[in-house]
Amino acid sequence: MLNVQRILLDSRPGSNGVPVPENFRMENQSIPLDLKEGEVLIRTLFLSVDPYMRCRMNEDTGAKYLTPWELSECVDGGGVAMVESSRYPGLSPGDMVTSFNCRWQTQDIVKGGLLQKVDPQLVDGHSSYFLGTVGMPGLTALLGIREKGNVIKGANQTMVVSGAAGACGSISGQIGRLDGCVRVVGICGSDEKCRALVEELGFSSALNYRRGDIPSKLRECCPNGVDVYFDNVGGPISDAVIAQMNEGGHVILCGQISQYNKDVPYPPPLSEATQEALRSKNIARERFMVLNYMEKHEAGILQLSDWVRTGQVKVLETVMNGIENMGVAFCSMMTGGNIGKQIVKVSA
Repeated sequence: MLNVQRILLDSRPGSNGVPVPENFRMENQSIPLDLKEGEVLIRTLFLSVDPYMRCRMNEDTGAKYLTPWELSECVDGGGVAMVESSRYPGLSPGDMVTSFNCRWQTQDIVKGGLLQKVDPQLVDGHSSYFLGTVGMPGLTALLGIREKGNVIKGANQTMVVSGAAGACGSISGQIGRLDGCVRVVGICGSDEKCRALVEELGFSSALNYRRGDIPSKLRECCPNGVDVYFDNVGGPISDAVIAQMNEGGHVILCGQISQYNKDVPYPPPLSEATQEALRSKNIARERFMVLNYMEKHEAGILQLSDWVRTGQVKVLETVMNGIENMGVAFCSMMTGGNIGKQIVKVSA
């Protein structure tokens, strides 16, 4: 028998509720250690917590592509693991793998076809990067900008990123600069995060939305208006940015984290003033889903890993240790407690 620790969904916060660590609970479980043909035993190294998971805490996720977590069942999400034993062709003990549906438990027996083998050399051995900069958040930033941003080198464009110190925002601002934006402005929730964006990641400037008048600060930082807006948060911050966008601008609708604790459809409805700004200035605002571009993921991962290895993209992470802290890490991320990608280290 195999003795594992795992995290279950113990209660739901409610459609309009704020998640708390007590919504999750840990239990010990023994599972038979008998691999069937096609199965793999993995040891979990790192687990990811992400904003979309808030939707999975509800009975109705509000999105057809997201299934809800069931009460008293093991929670799942992005993870990096090491193969310990295998009866699946192509995977051997010692191989590193990732999965979008990695159960929150210390070890697991899974079907090999659900795992993707990854090369640790792509990230110079920093395997947690496969959950952030060289994983889904990085791909979301890269493909969001390339598919929806209309960034043109030499066009003197200004990009604004909300949620700029998070997993996706911290990368998207750097990619906007690499792809040709002359000014990249980040919006985040603390002075410490503002300093990190400018001093470590190369943003032109950063605004703390908790301090002062965002519209006036935006006008100071974006004297030529805003051409590209990478929207991770929605709500009043996005209203303020869109109001200052130029004719023919582009909104990359990536996330709406400020609205996830509210019982509203996705994407949430916009104010009349914001809708009028989009119409009158012919601003493109289309929902972006990275899963719609699977054929571009492999090339994207190679590009991201090259940027990381050459230092053109810097990586920020907030790491919490221990699977017992999954709920704490998730709730901290939802309230902006992280700088860069929030991950949990489960084992070495």
